[in-house]
Amino acid sequence: MARMTDSVCSQCRRERVKLYLKGDRCYSSKCALTRRSKRYAPGVHGDRQKKLSEYGVQLREKQKLRRIYGVLETQFSNTFVKAERAKGITGENLLALMERRLDNVVYRLGFAKSRPQARQIVAHGHITVNGGKVDIPSYTVNVNDTVSVKPNSKDAKFFKEGLGLSSKAMPQWLTVDLDNLTGSVIALPTREMIDTDVKEHLIVEFYSR
Repeated sequence: MARMTDSVCSQCRRERVKLYLKGDRCYSSKCALTRRSKRYAPGVHGDRQKKLSEYGVQLREKQKLRRIYGVLETQFSNTFVKAERAKGITGENLLALMERRLDNVVYRLGFAKSRPQARQIVAHGHITVNGGKVDIPSYTVNVNDTVSVKPNSKDAKFFKEGLGLSSKAMPQWLTVDLDNLTGSVIALPTREMIDTDVKEHLIVEFYSR
């Protein structure tokens, strides 16, 4: 299974915003963006400020969204094509499709402290959808789907050590029962329900060039 191998902290430094890829560390003083020496982009010339072109602004916004959800370039492009073909506003469709990824739902439900951890939990077979095991992080959930931790996985160390719910609010399109480690999709996410800080219209403009 292909995955992103760049240092997660360098990804945040490249986009100059917190992408929250390391769970609790992102909220602590250990976060690279809170340290003066690490606030610039990685690389020898990372501390040089330069004005971005229109294309550069669009590219950075696309890369930011792709890195937030941990999606590789080809998969992201394919998701954009699906969003473009669906009814409605392309940018909002794109965000909704990214939100409906199973690894993101596991993270949103609080079963993981970060999306990379959620991706690992799904890939290792700890999650079921409607009672059946699903180990594909990119699996798209639908309304009335039930996402749960497998019964024989509930005693795993990373579930016992504390879930990630405390650091974020539950989205309006999901409900969760933390006692039983199960959640449900009660609606499709709309733009108002998605707190991802991204200008999706710039991504649409990037692919429309």
